[in-house]
Amino acid sequence: MYLVAMLGNMLIILTVSSDSHLHTPMYFFLCNLSLADICFISTTVPKMIVGIQTHSRVISYGGCLTQMSFLILFGCMDGMLLTVMAYDRFVAICHPLHYSAIMNPCLCCFLVLISFFISLLDSQMHTLIVLQLACFKDVNISNFFCDPSQLLHLGCSDTFTNNIVMYFVGAISGFLPISGIFCSYYKIVSSILRFPSIGGKYKAFSTCGSHLSVVCLFYGTAIGGYLGSALLPSPRKDEVTSVMYTIVTPMLNPFIYSLRNRDIKSALWRLYSRTSNLGSFVRHHNSIRNALTLVSSSQVFSKRCLCYVEPQNLTGTLEFLLLGFSDDPELQPLTFSLFMSMYLVTMLGNLVIILAIGSDSRLHTPMYFFLSNLSMADIGFSSTTVPKVILDIQTRSRVISYAGCLTQLSSLNFFGCLDSALLTVMAYDRFVAICYPLQYLDIMNPRVCSLLLLVSFLISLLDSQLHCLMISQLSFCTSMEIPHFFCDPPQLLELACNDTSTNKTLLYFIGAIFGGIPVSGIFFSYYKIVSSILRISSSGGKYKAFSTCGSHLSVVCLFYGTGLGLYLSSAVSHFPRKAAGASVVYAVVTPMLNPFIYSLRNRDIKRALQRFLNRIA
Repeated sequence: MYLVAMLGNMLIILTVSSDSHLHTPMYFFLCNLSLADICFISTTVPKMIVGIQTHSRVISYGGCLTQMSFLILFGCMDGMLLTVMAYDRFVAICHPLHYSAIMNPCLCCFLVLISFFISLLDSQMHTLIVLQLACFKDVNISNFFCDPSQLLHLGCSDTFTNNIVMYFVGAISGFLPISGIFCSYYKIVSSILRFPSIGGKYKAFSTCGSHLSVVCLFYGTAIGGYLGSALLPSPRKDEVTSVMYTIVTPMLNPFIYSLRNRDIKSALWRLYSRTSNLGSFVRHHNSIRNALTLVSSSQVFSKRCLCYVEPQNLTGTLEFLLLGFSDDPELQPLTFSLFMSMYLVTMLGNLVIILAIGSDSRLHTPMYFFLSNLSMADIGFSSTTVPKVILDIQTRSRVISYAGCLTQLSSLNFFGCLDSALLTVMAYDRFVAICYPLQYLDIMNPRVCSLLLLVSFLISLLDSQLHCLMISQLSFCTSMEIPHFFCDPPQLLELACNDTSTNKTLLYFIGAIFGGIPVSGIFFSYYKIVSSILRISSSGGKYKAFSTCGSHLSVVCLFYGTGLGLYLSSAVSHFPRKAAGASVVYAVVTPMLNPFIYSLRNRDIKRALQRFLNRIA
């Protein structure tokens, strides 16, 4: 079944990509659906095959979380893409004359990105729920993959709240796609019934046949499996229904589309005709399959068993102690006052920027749209660490749980990366405004601005989850004291009791990628901006053009200057407490100063603030 599913879906992708007749929105989404099906089935079946061959069914805790996360990601991706394809059919049938204008390439890519983002969010929500479990009363999972509901039943702590949250998340991520499909087909059927001729009705509905069959197969097996397991709970029956849902459905999808679709069959025949040596083509796919099997085998041999631990002995080891800045009781009131005042100023300043931009129609431009989002990111960035410091000083407790540490680490990386990405997008906005002033409104239209914001959000979420996933696979058996006021990934790597050389390499590699690309984008944008400004003849024109970049350039220098200064000083001095002090500038002072830089150096913001205050008065 695995080989048939891989070969069928790869043939669909190859056929769609190689035939120009199929370069349409419908087949673009079909290509992405086949790719999601390949990943969906590859999450579970290779592990099961290797387990049978090696007579080993062991999977590590990190491997189990990874498998569960990817399974939900690609399963939800399937559901979202089927919803997008239903919308595509709705536009094609109900608005045929405007189909090309509505379903343009930009919108198609945007819909796929939205589907991926929602699926990633659903996946990480399930992962965070399972991460909240402190220990497991049993390590035997009665399924061939790590099912979240099975893991919740194995938890030794009270999982009632976790079950409620998981079913709520599942209901939301499942109900929205189904509602979208129902709504689309309701509109489609209503439109088809208004056609006068029977031939026209059949032709219109035939374009939906393949998609409707896949939808019924996907949701029918899923709903039937879960309803059957709810009515007649049996682990073995759950396994059988899981096979239908996770293996049979991805295997049958390409056949449904190829057997019921003339365009696909014609394209497959053309592909076959162009291929002079079909045997070499098959051998090529066999080599890919063998390579995938070898990779899966190497990953399985590196996994270790989930160790059984007594519930009462595990609670203490899942907590960290944040040492902060100083243990001197006399300095605590000063630290409290300093952090509280900076946090209030940060919240007030950024909220005022958001309110001023939102309430003034003159500032509803791309530059201020990104600025308001940067202020929101700064609020989130500061709120990740400062309230915890304030609370610790008040309660005289610096303990943070393992799940709380991972959550803080994940949120800090997310908002920090979002800050960086938004500064890059704002640099691009200034580049377009100065280098292409006449085409500015056409290039930076609302759709492009929303797409840039979504990509920034998605990249930040990916960076955040990569850090979280890396730390979640470590085991801690040494000192649980973190010489910092928040959970810093390098500090956690130092506390791990296993070999972290690979993790450190990955950490620096991820940092270089997600830090180097934004910096390169900003440098490139300002190189083009300076080159364009130098070609302006008048000094007044040069000053006016460059003054629009002053605030942004100041924030960029502050953000990256303090960040680079922090990491360079910590690399040279190796004093953790000094690194904690330097982090205050980066994590607390920078978000506080950003709104002042923009309000003091920007006439439009000052005027909008004045109008806003006058309306309040």
